[in-house]
Amino acid sequence: MATETPRRRTHSYLSGLLFVVGVLHFVAPKPFDGIVPPKLPGNPRNYTYASGVAELGVATALAVPRTRRLGGWLAAALFVGVFPANVQMAVDVVGNPKASGAFKAGVLARLPLQIPMIVAALRVARR
Repeated sequence: MATETPRRRTHSYLSGLLFVVGVLHFVAPKPFDGIVPPKLPGNPRNYTYASGVAELGVATALAVPRTRRLGGWLAAALFVGVFPANVQMAVDVVGNPKASGAFKAGVLARLPLQIPMIVAALRVARR
């Protein structure tokens, strides 16, 4: 049985997170459709499915030792790439008078949390 190292936990955590979120893009796509920036051309569902495929692909790359470094680079790029959707979600929630103050605070707090996710992905990529 392999010993759990911080590196192993990092890639496992990122892979598991991306896998779950990637599956959710297909199981419950509507919330993801709603955060696709409206300035993007085309149907938001296409972006939801494309990002779900990307998340599942990156999760797989992180899980497989042979592609783990590439998976780290891809995860960092993915986290940067989906950041505009997170910003769109924050704009929509903050502008919604029906959203609770706690939910608004949580959505805003989520934005800077992308930084440690990117840093963790880069750590995996550099090992």
